[in-house]
Amino acid sequence: MSDVLHKLPEFIGNHLALAALFVILILGIVVMELMRLMRKYKELTPAGLTLLMNRESPLLVDVSAYADYEKSHIPGAKHVAMSQFDPEGKDLSKAKDLPIVLIDKDGRGNAEKAAQRLVKAGFTKVHTLGGGIFAWQQAQLPTAKGNK
Repeated sequence: MSDVLHKLPEFIGNHLALAALFVILILGIVVMELMRLMRKYKELTPAGLTLLMNRESPLLVDVSAYADYEKSHIPGAKHVAMSQFDPEGKDLSKAKDLPIVLIDKDGRGNAEKAAQRLVKAGFTKVHTLGGGIFAWQQAQLPTAKGNK
């Protein structure tokens, strides 16, 4: 181990670009993790969502495209198009104290945007499903089809 530490300065001197790239990647990872920890909503795994569903009966809101919702969605989830998603609207404002789980196709876009809007509107129990409906299906949990 001490041999590696003695050769490290020489390696860094000979491979400055690699060392700089390594430092940039580490800083990027640290910044992303800090941002994830500081956001005001939580990301759930499919198992975590199942647990929440069994304990607290959250409001499930699917913000994926309507065609994707019709193909496959979590039973009991209500579809709301992002263009019609209004945290201050009369429907959602009634659920301010309920846990709300936002779901989209892959967990990367609309659910996070909707979660940020809910947090900004004063909702306190906001969650997203990490990986979206794809993660739910991969965990082999039940799905529904159509607009039920």
